[in-house]
Amino acid sequence: MRSDPPHRRIGIIGTGRVARAMARALQARTADPMLVWGRDPVRRDAMVAGIGHAQAAHELTTIASACDLILIAVSDDAIPDLVEALAQQLSEDATPFILHLSGGSGAALLAPLAQRGALTAAVHPAMTFTGDPEREVARMVGARFVVTADTHPAVLAAKALVALLGGVAEQVGEAQRPLYHAALCHAANHLVTLIAGAGDALTAAGIADPGALLGPLVRAALDNGLDRGMTALSGPLLRGDGDTIASHLAALSADSPHLLPAYRAMAIATLDALERSGAQPATMLRQELASDT
Repeated sequence: MRSDPPHRRIGIIGTGRVARAMARALQARTADPMLVWGRDPVRRDAMVAGIGHAQAAHELTTIASACDLILIAVSDDAIPDLVEALAQQLSEDATPFILHLSGGSGAALLAPLAQRGALTAAVHPAMTFTGDPEREVARMVGARFVVTADTHPAVLAAKALVALLGGVAEQVGEAQRPLYHAALCHAANHLVTLIAGAGDALTAAGIADPGALLGPLVRAALDNGLDRGMTALSGPLLRGDGDTIASHLAALSADSPHLLPAYRAMAIATLDALERSGAQPATMLRQELASDT
């Protein structure tokens, strides 16, 4: 039995990684079984079976009429059409709290629902989802959830949901939402590309387990960078060691040419950041990095 759950009935629209994790996290927070809707009935039914306290919704109308909390967890491109369809199903006296979980869009995307009387917000969990709902539910505890909403009641509803998930709510304005999301993608997505490229180069250098070698170094660099920003930087760019940089470029050109453009771009970006923080212009290093010879 679920003692005094905060929601009469929760609806989840979507069957992907984020939807499955959110369903697992909230299945004990709904009095009536959670409703799940998805375009693929096989994925929907598998998700329902994995939740336990859940039922399949065969039509959006069912979720629109029965749920007081509705989470939209679909791809960014699919949200506008889905919002229009859901808005058409809301009754005039319905006042559910409806949110989407996309990082790149704010609450304006949900305007058709707000116009029908729903409370609306964008609530983005600032974490990655890899398809392991149990682990992801645990990682939500203490994670940041970024809230964008147009009204104070919607902000309060969003913060209450974040608290249910064990997270910490942060607010970002509608106009700043794309910049916020770009920053996250630059940090998380590009980090994966960076590490994969370094691993490829280590393999070419004869290292049998690149991940084991990189792990301690990269984790320390990440922790130091989070704590200290650019003052955590070390290495030849900071020292102005042109000979070392030249040897890197030659080695990459010979053995890992696919990595060379990214190395050059990140090195130049690092020099830019150093100069913004007050370092002297590194003219010779820039010339070395710009040279194709």
